[in-house]
Amino acid sequence: MTIYNLVKDDTAPQVKSTITRSDTGAVVDMTGATVRMYFRSKGSTSILFTLTAANVGDNFSTGIAIFAFSAGNLDQTEGFYEGEIEITYANSTVETVYDVLNFYVRSDF
Repeated sequence: MTIYNLVKDDTAPQVKSTITRSDTGAVVDMTGATVRMYFRSKGSTSILFTLTAANVGDNFSTGIAIFAFSAGNLDQTEGFYEGEIEITYANSTVETVYDVLNFYVRSDF
């Protein structure tokens, strides 16, 4: 299990995810889609915030989603968190990535 380490109150971290099909390994073409990551405390059901990936260049057509944290997002208590990626395609169908991203936020010095 990969854990992405973040620091409380940082305003510029980014997480890059390459979305692929589990059965074929092919990248998911997300052209025209909206790709979101919901962020919550581990074990909680309350969403703390949502990040929307920007489609820069050919990111989405090659299955790449980059989520950028901004001011206030990481104003969180030190501990474990989870992220869930959801894709809403141009035709309004929704697909959720099964694997949850794991994060640890530590206090700043």
